[in-house]
Amino acid sequence: MYIYGASDQGRVVIDMVDGYERIHGVFDDNPHIASVLDYPVLGSVPLDFVFDHAVFIAIGDNRIRKKIHLKLKKKKVRFATIIHDSAIFSKRAVLDEGSVVMEGAIVKVNSRIGKQVIVNTGASVDHDCLIGDFVHLAPQCTLCGGIEVGEGTLVGANSIILPRVKVGAWCKIGAGSVVTRDVPDGKTWIGNGLKQKSLLKVSQ
Repeated sequence: MYIYGASDQGRVVIDMVDGYERIHGVFDDNPHIASVLDYPVLGSVPLDFVFDHAVFIAIGDNRIRKKIHLKLKKKKVRFATIIHDSAIFSKRAVLDEGSVVMEGAIVKVNSRIGKQVIVNTGASVDHDCLIGDFVHLAPQCTLCGGIEVGEGTLVGANSIILPRVKVGAWCKIGAGSVVTRDVPDGKTWIGNGLKQKSLLKVSQ
C-alpha cells in the first residue's frame, strides 16, 4: 500500500503494517519531512501520479483526513483498511474504506464503522453502534451499546459514552469524560456536561 502522512499517525500506521505489507511509498505535504522510520518521504502527490496500489491516509486530524480523502477520491484511488491482529472485530460488524482498528481495540456485533475512521489503541465499541465517517475514537475510550457518533467527531481518551446516546457531527468529547445524554452537532462535552462553545464550522 501507499501511506499518505509521515508524522505521528504515519509512524503508528507504518509500525503496524510494515511487517506484513509492502509499503510502496510515503507521501506528505510537509516539505521538511524527508524520511519516516527509514522510509523516504516522496513529498506531495504529483498531479499526474497513478496509484497502482491501495492508499491509507495516516492523518490524525479529522478535517485534514476528510480533505485529503476527497482530493484522492477524485483520482479514483482504492483506500486500504487495516485491522490489527490483536483487535477483536465481529464478523457481523462492518468496516468501511480507509479505516483502521488498532491494537487491542474491540468492535462488537452489528456495529458499523464509517469511512476514514480511527479506532485507536484499546478503544471499545459495543454492539449496534453507528460510527460516522472521519471519526477518531481515541485510546481506551468506551462506547456502550446502541450509540451513534456523527461525522468528524473526536471521542477523547478514556472517555465513556453511555448506551443509546447520540453524539452529533464534528463534536469533541474531552478525555476522561462520561457522556450521559445526547450531544448536538458541533458541541464540546467535557467531564459530565456540555460546554457552550460550538465547534461546528459552516464551511464543512
